Order: sequence, then C-alpha cells, then structure tokens
Amino acid sequence: MPDLLLELFSEEIPARMQARAAEDLRKLVTDGLVEAGLVYEGAKAFATPRRLALNVVGIPAKGPDLREERKGPRVGSPEKAIEGFLRGAGLASIDEARIESDPKKGEFYVAVIEKPGRTAEEVIAELVPDVIRRFPWPKSMRWGTGSLRWVRPLHSILCVFGPETEDTDVVPFEVDGIGSGRTTRGHRFMAPGEIEVKRFEDYEKKLFDAKVVLDPARRKEMIRADAKNLAFAQGLDLVEDEALLDEVAGLVEWPIVLMGEFDRDFLEIPPEVIRLTIRANQKCFVVNDPATGSLSNRFVLVANLEAEDGGRKITEGNQRVIAARLSDARFFWEQDKATTLADHAKKLRSIVFHEKLGTQGDRVARIAQLSRELAAGLGASGDRAFLAARLAKADLVTEMVGEFPELQGVMGRYYAFAEGREADVANACRDHYKPVGQGDAVPTEPVSIAVSLADKLDMLSGFWAIDEKPTGSKDPYALRRAALGIIRIVLENGLRVRLLPILREQVERQERQVHSTAALNQAIDQAVATLGLDLSGKTEEEISDEIYRHHQVDPARVAAAAADLVAFFADRLKVQLREQGARHDLVDAVFALGREAGSAAGATGTPEPQDDLLMILRRVEALGAFLDTEDGANLLAAYRRAANILRIEEKKDDRSHAGEASREKLVELAEATLYERLSAVTAEVDAALEAEDFAAAMTALSQLRAPVDAFFDHVTVNADDAALRENRLRLLSQIRATMDRVADFSRIEG
Repeated sequence: MPDLLLELFSEEIPARMQARAAEDLRKLVTDGLVEAGLVYEGAKAFATPRRLALNVVGIPAKGPDLREERKGPRVGSPEKAIEGFLRGAGLASIDEARIESDPKKGEFYVAVIEKPGRTAEEVIAELVPDVIRRFPWPKSMRWGTGSLRWVRPLHSILCVFGPETEDTDVVPFEVDGIGSGRTTRGHRFMAPGEIEVKRFEDYEKKLFDAKVVLDPARRKEMIRADAKNLAFAQGLDLVEDEALLDEVAGLVEWPIVLMGEFDRDFLEIPPEVIRLTIRANQKCFVVNDPATGSLSNRFVLVANLEAEDGGRKITEGNQRVIAARLSDARFFWEQDKATTLADHAKKLRSIVFHEKLGTQGDRVARIAQLSRELAAGLGASGDRAFLAARLAKADLVTEMVGEFPELQGVMGRYYAFAEGREADVANACRDHYKPVGQGDAVPTEPVSIAVSLADKLDMLSGFWAIDEKPTGSKDPYALRRAALGIIRIVLENGLRVRLLPILREQVERQERQVHSTAALNQAIDQAVATLGLDLSGKTEEEISDEIYRHHQVDPARVAAAAADLVAFFADRLKVQLREQGARHDLVDAVFALGREAGSAAGATGTPEPQDDLLMILRRVEALGAFLDTEDGANLLAAYRRAANILRIEEKKDDRSHAGEASREKLVELAEATLYERLSAVTAEVDAALEAEDFAAAMTALSQLRAPVDAFFDHVTVNADDAALRENRLRLLSQIRATMDRVADFSRIEG
C-alpha cells in the first residue's frame, strides 16, 4: 500500500519544542486519516532544528464506499416536510426515495445515500493544510504579509504519496502561498542546495549525504558516543546529563564533538557552579578526572558543522565565553563568602514569603523553633538543629543563588563549611530541601531530618491555617510534594513521629502570627485604642508578643485544620503505597481507626486519627499479608456477613446491638465455642497491638475462622425467641468489634 512523506521546512525550531511538535504532527495527521476511513499501518515523526518530518506507511489508496439509509416522513406528509427531507438527503425529487411499510406507522419514505470513498490524495490535500493552520505551537509568529502562524518562518512543504516500489506523486495543495512539492534542503552551511526526493528511504539517505541526521535519537547517541570516546582518549570521564543531551541534539543537524579547556584556577569554585555555568551559558558538558574523582578543567562542546580548521576557532570562542562566565561566578563566590550566613539571614526579614504568612524571616523563626522540638525525638542536638534551621535559608539572598536559583541549599552548605560550621549543620543547609522529587534521596542525618521535617510541616500547616489548600490539579505551593517528602523521610528512616500534636501546635502558631501580623500592619495607636494596651517604650517585637497574648485562637478551628491535614497525609500515603503496589483500601481501613484505648483523645472524647506513619505502614503490610492467606480471605467474608446482618437488623429495630453477649443465653455448642474463642482472641489481639506486633494480631484473628464458620453453619441468628435473637446479634457485634480493633474491615474492597 502507498506511503506518505511530509516535511515542513522552516527557520530554527527551539530545541525544547521539537519533540512535542513531532508528536503533535504525527497525531494530527494520523487522526485525520483514520477519521476519513484511511487506516494506516504505522507512522513515525522526526525533528531537526529546521524541519518536522512524518512518514506514514500502509495507507489505503482509497477510502471505503459509504451507504446510508435515512428514514423520512410518512407518505402524504406536508410538502414542507418532504422538501426538508429531500434537502437533507441530497435527493432531486421524491421519486428517488424508496417507500417502506411499517405495521404501526404506515408507509414512509427512505432515502438510500451512497457516497463513493475519497482517494487518499484528496484526503491528504485537504487534511495537511488544515493541520498546518491549526498547529498547536506554544508560541508562534507571523512574518511578511501572510496570515499563517508558525514557530519560525515556514519556507517549504514536501508532500509525496505513492507505493514504495513505484514513483510517488506530489500531493498538490497550497498554504499561505507556499505550495507543496518534492524538494528539501540539506545542512544550512555544508549542503544548502535543493534535494529532490521520492520516498522516505530516499529522503533519509539524501539528507544524511547532505550532512543532516534526521532522527533525533540517532543524533543523541552520536553525541553521547563521540563525547565519551573523546573524553576517554584524554583519560577523562564524561559527566552525563540526559536533559542537556536532549537539548543539544535539538540544536544541531550534523553533530561534531570537540573539547575545550579553562584555567585550572577556576576549579576552586564549587563544582556544581562550574557545571551549571558551562551548561547554562554554552550548552557544554563537563568531564571528571578519574585520578582525583573531581572535575577536570576540560569541557565537551557540540558544533553543528565540520570546520576547515578542525573546530579550533569554534573551541576558542567557547573557551572565551566560558572563561568570562566563570570569572563572574568566582566573583559571586568570593563576595558571598565575605558575609556570614547569619548576616545574610537577617535580610530574609524584609522578603515576603506570603502576604498572610509573613516574611521569610518569620518562617525561618518558626522552622527553627520546630526543629529544636523535633530534634530530641530524632537523636539530634536541639541547639544544632536550631542553628541549622536559622542558617538554612540564608543563601537565598546570596549573589550566587540569585544567578542560579537551582543551587539553593547547595551553596548554603559550601558557605557554612567556608565559615567553619559543623558538618551536620552545613549538610542540613543543603539536605533540608530533600527529597525534591520521586527519585531524590531523603536526608539521613538527624539534624538534616529535623530541619527538613520542620520546613515541610511549617509549609503545610501555614497554608492550612489560611485555608489555601491544593484543589484538583492546582497546587501552586507544591504542598502535595511536601507531604510526600515527609512521608518518605519518616518511612525510609524508620521514624516514630506523631503528626497530629505537631500539626496542632504549628497551625496554632500560624494562626497567631497571621492575626498578629494583620494587627501590626495597622497603626500602633489603633491597636492601642482597640486592645487597651500600654505599649509605651516597647519594641515592635514586644508589641507583637503582646498582641499574641491577646489574640485568642479558636481551638475548634485549629483542631479541624490539623485533622484535615492528617487526612491529607492519608491521601498522599495512599498515592505512595499505590505506586509501590500496595492496596489503597488497606490504608483506608487502617486510617479509619482511632488511636488505641489509652491514647490521648480530644476534649469531646472523640478518638484521634491514626497519625504515626511508620506504624500505619507496618499495620497495612501485616493486614495485606493476612488477607492474602486463605484464613484471612474467609474471615473477611464472614465479617461482611456478620456486618450485613447487623446493619439490616439494627435498621429494622432502630437501635444498636452493640455489647457483650450473655454466656447464660448461649444454647448451641457452636455459639458457645465462638463466645469462648472471641474472649481469648480479643485478649491476644489487645496484647499484640499494645506491643505493636501487628503480625501477631493478625495471627490471633485467624483463630476465629473455624468457630465463625461453624456458627454460621449451625446457628440461626434471627431466632423466634427475642432474647436469644438479641444475644446472637450481640455475638455478631463482638465479632465485628474484635476485628475492627485491628483495622476497619468494612473499608476493605474485593
């Protein structure tokens, strides 16, 4: 069957847009072909800096013929109805319609509409111009006097169609004065002449001969292999950068790999700065010296042509630019070190973090206080955690981070070491941002853990306090990522952390600050007049403290916000566990439990939600293992049977049947056996939960399978005797209550 080759040749397409544009071209064209009834065999799109290309193979030469029967009005209908029917069906007269009979509706007209299939050339000639005109570029432009919008000026359109063994034909059409043809051009400098092509194989080979590598994946692998070989020849190792490799492959049509160097004195700058400077400004790769394990003063660049001098001038030009940029970086490095982190941190007081949550300085103060509180439970020094938190955000105001924001934290660590800070304090400056993504490592040092948790908990509690939570797909402050970060830190470090009391305290702090800041923004005399305070001779900080004392936080609002945050963590934990292959319903079943008897409860006596993430995970794992056994699956079925009976009977009786069954009213052997076993198992379950041995609790539950099965086989729950029925319903209630000590089995699916 025939194939289609399409190329859209233009000025340089930005590298970041090429892959998406190639995929959009493939989808728009192939969707249009399928919609027209032309089902193809395969399609592949390509992109270079100056062209988008598409090869679609196995397209039928002609679309299928269509036959449609359209039902019309009854025979004898008004003339207007018949005229409308003729227009819609495309008939010249009613004589062209067929008359059919229906026993109920009588005789009516039927039009038989037959449409011959369109040729593929007709479909393509109509489809491609439409695709070009509505192409979804993120940014586009007009040029000259035309109305067409394209990412850069479009110069030519190659569009040929035909069998792979015969000559192909140009599919004729025009877009904004640009007619289709069968010519393209090679490399801008090394082979700028026109090239006439017939089909894809011919097209790809002739482009390669004209110094254009069509496939971006091939260009990428050429660059990778040549860069590694060139580095190896110099006794160096290439520092691979996949994102940079993708970008550079989109900047060249004929990649030529070269090596340059810079002054060794620049190696005194932190390696992350060197790498980012070279990457951001010149799109070059850095290399490591395996003898030292650190950066070499060499770099790898990729040119777009084979220069007569072997690339010497290209390399020298890149070296000059890189030397200038590294000089700037060294200046920033020295300037920043001249000021201590503590002095840098003072500038955070004038930077607004959020209009309702105060300045970055306010935020740092909260993080430092919480870090000190968390440190004790993490085996960290409270003073060191407090100091690390005070310094952690200081690099945000440095020249280096102002130039390269992605180095926040990294530079803080270098500056901390430069001024002689302890390693755990310096590392916390870098690691408190972690994890920044799914593949990033979590902090493992106690001080770093304390500051990282405090940073993320403050972020979450603050936005919950002002009721700016994530909604749908919108999460402008990355609060979901912060919650997942906390979950990963806790689970991967095996930490026991009670979230609810921490969140309550933090929400209350945020509430107080929000309201006190609003008060401070008013005139001091208004605050004095309103609150009747004697503020004479006091500093602004003392005034703030005074307002804190007079502002009464609503305990119910704080409790509700903290509980809602715990529920948010439950949702994030379900996402985390689902990605690891766990069942989200098991997480629901565990989170639905209140904390065990004896734990703190709210003022109303309502049990607090599960908030110890590590224990939740261990309980979920034990529950999943239990339900995978035959005993677990059968006991779950028995639980549902008992719960369904209770639900029906409690609705009928309009009351609960909770409570303990009476031993004296047990008549059947099966119910007496179940009663005795329930008492023993309940005690074993409670002991196992107290010891946090969830596997043992599940093992204890498995002992109920046989007596529960026997009970349902031999005992009639809804006995005629009301007292007997009540006692048996209570026995079912005890089954439910005992199993619900481990998890809320009603929430388990399947």
